[in-house]
Amino acid sequence: MKQAQERHIKRKLRTSSLSTMLSISLVLLMLGSMGFIYLNTHRLTNYIKENVGFTLILQENIKKVDRLQLQKSLDASPQVKSTEFVSKEDAAKILESDLGEDFISFLGFNPLSASIDVYMNAEYANEKNIDVLESDLQKNPIIKEIIIQKDLIAAINSNVSKLSMILISFCSLLLIVAIALINNTIRLTVYSQRFTIQSMKLVGATNAFIRKPFLRNGVLQGVFSALIGIVFLIIALFSLHKEMPELLLLEDMPTIGIIFISILIFGVLISTLVTNFSVGKYLKMNENDLYH
Repeated sequence: MKQAQERHIKRKLRTSSLSTMLSISLVLLMLGSMGFIYLNTHRLTNYIKENVGFTLILQENIKKVDRLQLQKSLDASPQVKSTEFVSKEDAAKILESDLGEDFISFLGFNPLSASIDVYMNAEYANEKNIDVLESDLQKNPIIKEIIIQKDLIAAINSNVSKLSMILISFCSLLLIVAIALINNTIRLTVYSQRFTIQSMKLVGATNAFIRKPFLRNGVLQGVFSALIGIVFLIIALFSLHKEMPELLLLEDMPTIGIIFISILIFGVLISTLVTNFSVGKYLKMNENDLYH
């Protein structure tokens, strides 16, 4: 008798599981998409920070060994990502390209100075760290002038902070909405089986026996929903990568793997917990309450 009842409930659950899995997979797809958006926004802001540096204008006729020593000390600093030496001749070529004419022939000499472009690591690219580094560099006698766009750096950091808060708030809201949608979808599925649950109680089935096929189905729904969502996400990522390859690093497999595993764990966990809660609710109901 128990085996017949279990087969009956499995058959009932399978008829509604497809629509439930598709609903859950779409929700998981949205969550995974937000994860990628957040990570790539973080990567993009770091890229911007690391490409807005400052320039050290060097004194005339300094020794090459002194310049190399300065550049080597900067490269060894944890605050600095990279440095680039620009000679007088290179600076003249860059300016000539920008102006579109040979200004040296007109002036009769090269008025530009050699310089070193300094690019900071993203975590140190803020006003406080740059002020400390500037104070130390001003003590170096081979440095004639330090050119820093502090207003631009401050604006970038301010906008990055605002953007991060907006994304975190939106992701949190989406997570709450996702849990609510999955909860409602699964509860409706269990609700449609409330009379089957009551029938099994009447023939003497234990609560654990009644829960078993529902929980097994919940785990399977979570797994398949997550896999469907991951497949859709992969298709979307490859399509977007073809259009904007600079915004997506598909070679970053550890990060992609973490997001996919998170989707799988979240799908299984929320599906199983909601199923268990919903079945428990109808196990406690008496027959008259089922019609309300």
